[in-house]
This record gives sequence, C-alpha cells and structure tokens, in this order.
Amino acid sequence: MESRQKIEQLATWIESSEYIVFFGGAGTSTESGIPDFRSAAGLYQSEHQSPYPPEVMLSHSFFMKHPEVFFDFYRSKMLHPDAQPNGCHRLLSRLEEAGKLKAIITQNIDGLHQSAGSNTVLELHGSVHRNHCMDCRRFFSLQDIMGMDELVPRCPDCGGIVKPDVVLYEEELNHQVLTRAIAEISTADLLIIGGTSLTVHPAAGLVTYFHGSKTVLLNADPTPYDHRAGLIITDRIGQVMTEVDRLIR
Repeated sequence: MESRQKIEQLATWIESSEYIVFFGGAGTSTESGIPDFRSAAGLYQSEHQSPYPPEVMLSHSFFMKHPEVFFDFYRSKMLHPDAQPNGCHRLLSRLEEAGKLKAIITQNIDGLHQSAGSNTVLELHGSVHRNHCMDCRRFFSLQDIMGMDELVPRCPDCGGIVKPDVVLYEEELNHQVLTRAIAEISTADLLIIGGTSLTVHPAAGLVTYFHGSKTVLLNADPTPYDHRAGLIITDRIGQVMTEVDRLIR
C-alpha cells in the first residue's frame, strides 16, 4: 500500500472509531525540535562533556550522588521551553474536542500535548513542568527552575534540592497512571501508536492490553510490535497527522 493510501486508511479508521487512544513516545515531538533518545540523531548519541553515558546520568542513584552533573545534563539537553506543538499534537487535541479521542498516553515529559489543548494526558514518565522540593514538597514550575541562577535548583524556603517530576531509571512508574493507561487501552476500538521504539518497559508492554482490531503504528523504524499492527506508516508523524487532519475536516 502506498503512503497516501495508508494516510487515507488512517483517516477512515479515525472517522469510523468512537474510542481512540493514542500511545506516544519521543518521536512525537522531534518535529517540534526536541530530540528523541535512540535514533542516530537522538539524545543518547549526542556529544556531552561528561564521562558518564546519559542512561547513567538519568538514574535515581546518580541523581542522588551527583546532582551537579545530573542537572548540567538535564538543563542543557532535556529542557526545551520554546518548543511548540506540531501537527500530531494539534490533531489529537482536535479529536479529543470532537469526543473521539479518549486518552493520550505518553512517555514524553515535554508537556506539548497540553500546550496543544489536550486535557486527558497520562504522562507515564512525568513532566518537566512539575518540580518539587525533596524536603518540604513546595511546587515549582518549569519557569521557576529556568529562572534559578544556581545549577542545582534549591528551595528558597528550606534549601532542599528541587527534583523534577520525571521518572528516572531505577524509579517506578506512578501506579495510578499505569492503571488508568491499561484501562484506556483495553477499552479502545482504535489504538494509534506513534513515535516510539516500543523497547522501554514497562511502558511498551501496555500496548498488549489492546483488544480491538485496529492498531496503527507511526514510527520511522521497525518495532517489536509491528506484527500486531494493521497499518504501519513510516513517514514523519507530524506530517502524517497534518495530512490526516485535512482529510477528516
């Protein structure tokens, strides 16, 4: 099937579905200027002046032991306050407003789905927009963190380190978010999976809870779940969803 035919098929499935769930990863935001993790141009391949690989620096134990090195990497590589939603984020917001899309389940921490207007966003790995003092639990926004002069952000009330609400390696996913994600995927009649390699667990395993007949995979590279998909599109997800948006207006 040609690329155009696949896009038209996706538009048809969307129009005929009543309970759509989107499961997305880092590739959803690359067209907004945020690098993914594992591609050739991804975060794990980028040059950074540190003897530690990103997977190590993004672990809980490393954060606790070397907060200065963690925040140097985090601030320079993982914060993108000027990023704007792309065609994928915008279409999903419109589908939610129309009552077709019931939930977005994302591995991303950038908050772009909410910026586009989506409300039901289940953030498996947290968000850079929520930060709390590890001692007194005071809340800080991303703007608060960006405005702090010191490398390691500290609470002005008690002096505690302000930790971003992102799930680091060695940390567990939020149980309530995980349970809700399973329930939404189990109920869906159309599951759209976009911009994820489906290799990070337990998040990737969530797609196995889908019991419907229509699964769409939007990803540049093959995934371990390609055999489950009824439709696979390898073109850029933002462009694809923009085309779909035009077809279902």
